[in-house]
Amino acid sequence: MFSGFIGTYYISIDQKGRLSIPAKFRETLNSKYGNQLILTKFDNSISAYPAEEWVALEEKRKSLSTMKKDVRDYMRLLYSFAAECNLDKQGRILIPAPLRESVSLDGEAAVIGMSNKIEIWNRNIWDSFLKENKEKYEDIAEGLSELGF
Repeated sequence: MFSGFIGTYYISIDQKGRLSIPAKFRETLNSKYGNQLILTKFDNSISAYPAEEWVALEEKRKSLSTMKKDVRDYMRLLYSFAAECNLDKQGRILIPAPLRESVSLDGEAAVIGMSNKIEIWNRNIWDSFLKENKEKYEDIAEGLSELGF
């Protein structure tokens, strides 16, 4: 049985910036990770990493040379948007206002399972992404097949 995050859910964000994590995702968090998430901006969305997955990425990031300007800039942006949060008793997270604003997140969100993390998108931006990339899906899959997938 797969124990990661998969699927798409459409969920409203309340006026305080709280978002209810889908029940299936909460089950995975509770059984595999715990209730702490690290949020950060990535592309046009918020990436929500279980703390354990964030720590694993931290180890990989430590190997990047901070002598390179692009690496320093990436790290600054990644960590400046990052925020720790915990699920409340109702299974919600509070997304800080600066992070919500950085990805135009208000009203309805698309919550996407991405195996070891969760992505949170503005619903309209997600719909546009799907429309723009639907045709490329098979081409991308074919390209990945050359890498052994």
